Parts: sequence; structure tokens; C-alpha cells
Amino acid sequence: MVAHVARHLLGIAGVPPGEEPRAYAWEKRLHAVMIAIALISLLAFYLTEFSHSHELFAIGHLLEWAIFVGFSLELVWMTAICKQKIRYLRSNWLDVLIVLCAGLALVGVETEWVALGRLLRLATVALLLTRAMRPMRTLFSPGGLPYVAVLAVAVFLVGGGVFYWLEPTVRSYADGLWLAFVTAATIGYGDLVPTTTASRLFAVLITMVGLTLFSLVTASVAAFFIGEDEKMLRRQMHQDVQRLKEDVARLFTEEEALLRRELHADVRRLREELEKLRREIEKLGREPRGGPTV
Repeated sequence: MVAHVARHLLGIAGVPPGEEPRAYAWEKRLHAVMIAIALISLLAFYLTEFSHSHELFAIGHLLEWAIFVGFSLELVWMTAICKQKIRYLRSNWLDVLIVLCAGLALVGVETEWVALGRLLRLATVALLLTRAMRPMRTLFSPGGLPYVAVLAVAVFLVGGGVFYWLEPTVRSYADGLWLAFVTAATIGYGDLVPTTTASRLFAVLITMVGLTLFSLVTASVAAFFIGEDEKMLRRQMHQDVQRLKEDVARLFTEEEALLRRELHADVRRLREELEKLRREIEKLGREPRGGPTV
């Protein structure tokens, strides 16, 4: 109950109760897509704020448009298929705020309101990451390890490409992947190190993401083993319940058989007594009745 109220207050409650099954199915389908879009916001913010290249800034701006379009389409589609449209928007006010902030930031990027645009983009990134936390609860379930693995591979592949792009000492994409891994794992062998300001800032980001991912892997592995223990306990409890049912059924069967035997014995004795009583009555009926003589 507390978690349900907290999700409503944070604006990440999702599809409200009592909706059509199609709404819940679409919400589940869009979880992974919205997580990916939310994580892209980090790269878009980095490219638009810290990149000195006009080409990289243009790519970041395109990514911001993609994020805006993605969340707008999700919000419009989910609102359209929900019967309780006002309730859905009220329960997911964070999505409305994300679309609004992203739209305002995109409109104000090229205007004199540069400070406001940067603030809105930063706020949008924070809102997107908050929005991504709701579907990411699946990662902490016993079956969440494959999702964590896929997410980690995607992060390393992107990180390797970015390091290959930003770091002049990285001569190949393989070296970029290696630098992304050792940075995310906080190993730091020293064979490859970030030397430019852009690559160092990206290394800070990769380190934060890497620590989070390795924590998720640990949590997922722990959840997996805990889930296996729970399954074993459930099987044992099910077997105990089955044995208990069998014992109770056997006791009822034995008790029923005993009652039947006693009932048959009582009926037999009752029949014998009735037969004995009938014979005595017949015997008395055949005897001559005595009376006064004249």
C-alpha cells in the first residue's frame, strides 16, 4: 500500500487498476524501450553540454528530439488505449512533465534563454532517469539477470565507441571497449587512460554507470539464489501439505469405516432385539386367556 501511494506521488504509477488487458500488455512491451530512451538522455546531455564539436552537438540535439518524440508517442498512445484517461495522466504526471520540459528545452536551445534551456535539459535528464526506475524493478527480480547482462553489454558497446571517438590514444574500437570495461570496473591497469577533458568526463559517467551495473549483477545473482531457495521451500511446503491431506483423508477413511462397523453392529443388535420382542409377543398371543367360570 505504501509503495502504491509512493508511485502515485512520484508520478510513475503506470496503468491504473480496472483497465483493459491490452493497456497492461502495452505497458509491459514499452518498458524496455522507455528504459533505453531514458538512458540515451545521458549521452544526449553530454553531447549538447560538454562537446566542442558542432557535429557532436548536432547528434546530441537529434537525440533530444528522439527522446521528446518517444515519450510523446508513449504518452499519447497509452492515454488513448486507457479508458480512465484523466486518471492515467494524473497517476503518471511525471511523463507529462518530461514531455513538457523536453519540448521547452528544445524550443529554447537556440534562443537567448540558454541558461533556462540548460536547466530544462538537466531537469529532463533527472526526470527521465526517475521514470526509468519504475520498469527497472524487474532487474532485481530472480529472472532479471539476463536483462542486466544485455544492459551491461549495450553500455560497454556504446562506451567503447565513444572512447574511440573522444580519446586520441585509443587507436581501435577494441581498445575503446577495453578502456570502457576497465573504467566501468574501476580496475585501472594504466595501459590506456583518458587524456582529454571530454574523455575524462565520459570516464566519470562510465564509472558511475559501471558501479551501478555491477551492483545490479550482484543483486540479480543474489535474487536468483534467493528465488531458488524460495522455490525449494514452496516445493517442500507443497509436499508437506499433500502428505497432510493424505493423512487427514486416511484418518477420515479409517474413522468412517469404524463408524460403519459400529453402526452395522448396532443395527444388527437392534434387529435381534426386535425379533426377540416379536417372538415374545406372538407367544403371548397364542396362550389361552384365563377368566371366571359359570
